[in-house]
Amino acid sequence: MPPLTPRRGGGIVVWAAVGENRPVTSRAAWALLSIGVLCATTISVPAASAEPPPVSPQAQAAGLIDVRSVVPDARIDLRYATADNFVGIQLYPSDARCLVHESLADGLAVAARQLRAQGQVLVFWDCYRPHDVQVRMFEAVPNPNWVARPTESARSHEAGRSVDVTMADGHYGWPADMGTGFDDFTPRSLAYATDGVTAAQQANRAVLRDAMVAGGFAVYPGEWWHFDGPGAKDPRPILDVPVA
Repeated sequence: MPPLTPRRGGGIVVWAAVGENRPVTSRAAWALLSIGVLCATTISVPAASAEPPPVSPQAQAAGLIDVRSVVPDARIDLRYATADNFVGIQLYPSDARCLVHESLADGLAVAARQLRAQGQVLVFWDCYRPHDVQVRMFEAVPNPNWVARPTESARSHEAGRSVDVTMADGHYGWPADMGTGFDDFTPRSLAYATDGVTAAQQANRAVLRDAMVAGGFAVYPGEWWHFDGPGAKDPRPILDVPVA
C-alpha cells in the first residue's frame, strides 16, 4: 500500500489517491484517510452544477434560498440526508437541499471567493435544519455542549442562519485535512484545539475561519465547522419548511 502523501492546493494540505480517475465524496475521502490509502492523484472534479431549481413556496415565504444560487461551485454533502451521521439514521430526505436564509447570501459569496482565490471550494455539511430533526438529534445526544437544546423558538440552523462547512481542493476535489470529520464530539473538534491537531490541520482551520469571518460569520468555538451568520442567536418563530 502506498504511503500517505500530502499535496498542496493554494497552500492548503489536501490528500489524494493514486490511480483514481473518478470523483470521490468527502465521506469517501475521510474513510480513505482513516485507512491510510491516500497519496498523489489526478482526480477530476465535477463542474459546478447548473442554476438550481426554484425553492418551494414555503421556503420562499421564509426567505430561504438554495446556497448554490450564491455559491455555484459549492459542494453539497448533507450528512443528515444519509445515515453517515452521529445519529446513525437518515434524518433528511435523500433529495434534501442546502437552504440558507437570504441574509447569508452576500457573506457566503465573500467567503467562497476568498477560498477560491486559494484553490479551495466550500463544502456544506448542514444548512437549514427543521425543528423536528433538531428534537431527534437532542434525543440521541442530550448534551447541549454538542447538540443545541430545542426550544419554542428557532435559532441558528433552525432559522437557516448558521452553516456547517469545510473546504476541499478546487481542482482535485479532496477535502482539506482538518484533523477530524464532522460531528466528531471530541476535544479535537474545538475550533482552536491544539492537542491532537497538527500544525498543518490548525492552519487549514484558520484558512476556513478567516474566509468565513471575512464574510461576516461568527466562529463557534465548540466546533471548527460551525459558523453563525448575522442574527443567528436571535429567537424567531419555528419554521415548517421542507428541506427537499
